[in-house]
Amino acid sequence: MASDNTHRPLAEAGADRAAPSWAEFRRAFCATALPLPQPWNELFGPLRHGTVDHLVVIGQIGQSLDGRIATASGHSKYINGPAGLEHLHRLRSLADAVVVGVGTALADDPQLTVRRVEGPHPARVVIDPAGRLPSGARILAGDGVRRLVVTAQGTQCALPAGVDIVALPPSGRHIAPPDILAALAERGMQRILIEGGADTVSRFLAAGCLDRLHVMVAPIILGSGRASFVLPPVARADQALRAPMRSFRLGDDVLFDCDLSAHREPVNRAKKST
Repeated sequence: MASDNTHRPLAEAGADRAAPSWAEFRRAFCATALPLPQPWNELFGPLRHGTVDHLVVIGQIGQSLDGRIATASGHSKYINGPAGLEHLHRLRSLADAVVVGVGTALADDPQLTVRRVEGPHPARVVIDPAGRLPSGARILAGDGVRRLVVTAQGTQCALPAGVDIVALPPSGRHIAPPDILAALAERGMQRILIEGGADTVSRFLAAGCLDRLHVMVAPIILGSGRASFVLPPVARADQALRAPMRSFRLGDDVLFDCDLSAHREPVNRAKKST
């Protein structure tokens, strides 16, 4: 895919009577033999099939114009506008699993459900190497959706009944992103959304574990606060990661869709658990 910095306006569902509803698009998306209708195909079509292996891994981050995901006090609701939030919920509705780090789960107590668009709720996954997540966290609520906590081997977790514990060998204070993806693939999850926070998305990006990265930029300047990405430093600008990129106008926000498939490390093919 060639780089293309042109801002494309993406029609909102219902704005064009000829456009399909999101529910209709999602049904076509999941029926892999059917062609995908516009206006959604251009943006979401690349998420339909993996190009490196059997997985599709999408990172998502919402930020200000100056690259902040929260103010210096930690406030982040809501940096992005309604169209940006609807895009996030569309991503969730297409994913088998949505993944967040324990820091995000503790700070925001998210539900990680699909509420702004039509579609099923994805499995909810928390990366919690040290077992910090309280049993009353909303992400662990027993609402019929699969819930998983990825933790380090030997960690004691006091979790509600029905929550799957995925114990993996640690790598320092963290768990290696390729091991997390392999474990989720073993459990039948093939389209995986890495939603946050900044540290978690950055680790998956640095490990070469993302096929796409969606960066939703709001037209605001915070001036200080939490940075969107925390990556190993480079000495020269020409050593920076460069990838094919497209941009789309979503309401007042601009979405940058980065194709990272050329940098993605393959994950060992895993069998779906029974």
